[in-house]
Amino acid sequence: MLSSHSIVYVEIKREIDFYYQMQHIEMRFELHLNIEGIASERHQFKLEHVHDVSHKPFSFGGGILYLHTNQGVFPYNIQEDPSYFIHVFKSLKAQK
Repeated sequence: MLSSHSIVYVEIKREIDFYYQMQHIEMRFELHLNIEGIASERHQFKLEHVHDVSHKPFSFGGGILYLHTNQGVFPYNIQEDPSYFIHVFKSLKAQK
């Protein structure tokens, strides 16, 4: 079993361009999981502060990965199956 794993998540940034047209800019980041915790582009959580990880799939593929933490629930838009990421999280939690 791996002791670390990552999954790609997507954020959409909306901007008005020079011609007053709405632009949607897709940015990709990685959510990193290891024995210490989970880190995104903007947040870091110690493993003991993450209570659960869940997933809401979309019918067209992808979905939302939810981190349930002591600071609230943090959603991440993903485009791949998070089963292995969730499995690694639960395995690491069981070791602590």
